[in-house]
Amino acid sequence: MSTVLRLGTRASVLAKAQTEQVAQPLRDAGIEVEIVPVRTAGDASAAPITEIGVGVFVSALREALAAGEVDVAVHSYKDLPTEPDPRLVLAAVPPRAEPRDALVARDGLVLGALPPGSVLGTGAPRREAQLRALGIGLQVVAIRGNVDSRIRKVVDGEVDGVVIAGAGLARLGRLDEATELLDPLQMLPAPAQGALALECRVDDLDTEHLLGAVLDHEDSRCAVTAERALLAGLQAGCSAPVGALADVVEDLDDEGRVVMRLSLRGVAAASTGVLYRASATGEMTVAEQLGRDVAAELLDLGAATLGSDPASGGPGPRPMGSTE
Repeated sequence: MSTVLRLGTRASVLAKAQTEQVAQPLRDAGIEVEIVPVRTAGDASAAPITEIGVGVFVSALREALAAGEVDVAVHSYKDLPTEPDPRLVLAAVPPRAEPRDALVARDGLVLGALPPGSVLGTGAPRREAQLRALGIGLQVVAIRGNVDSRIRKVVDGEVDGVVIAGAGLARLGRLDEATELLDPLQMLPAPAQGALALECRVDDLDTEHLLGAVLDHEDSRCAVTAERALLAGLQAGCSAPVGALADVVEDLDDEGRVVMRLSLRGVAAASTGVLYRASATGEMTVAEQLGRDVAAELLDLGAATLGSDPASGGPGPRPMGSTE
């Protein structure tokens, strides 16, 4: 590990803000930190994720890390492919930010108060599928852009509201602009939404241990491990409407003692628009298996295999596109 720990990040305002939230605990631990912006193909294009391809927010950061240009790559966890990069290791998952989706609507309206025919903008097929399934007569249009540009569409009257990740607003200090944080009963977030993933080189044990000791949060890691295992089990990617949320909850064991367990809910939408839902609770030590079990239940209910991995040339997990 070098004397100065170089944190690689996307160059967007949001990405740099979330990287600063990683940098500060390291500084508090006496580590000198440098934030290194890395421009990605996703930042350079305004095209929809489905057109520019999956992994566009990840590959440039990973290449910079593997090449030794940075020591740590700071990702929005939901951008990561479900298949790991053998050159790298997931060293830490910091405490998760707000996982829910947020509505920013005209006139301070909440979702249930928007009149039928209201136009909502979102960049995620997952959100579109769940909004349509509510059956409240909303029109959903596809949009992309940073937080400012999306909210500006509401201010300018182009749309009646936008649905964006609450974590993005929170990290920018703008959560008070949300007119509602959507209940997961209405809208399950993307797997790992609100979480960060810190990668380092697989042979850089000093950095891996440092990040784990200072920044890794066990509850957050367990929750997103279950959610991502569900995503992988469905072989789903950015074009697939898949939502998942795991919570650490109190439960009782066989002897009546209070224990902490993981509760996972998942949703997948078929091309017909039908939503399939499944849930399960299990031990935190088997988070990955819990995710696979819920994915299997969704498939049994009727959710088809939802994607393939273009990098491998055949069936396999695909990453979600960034919509934070």
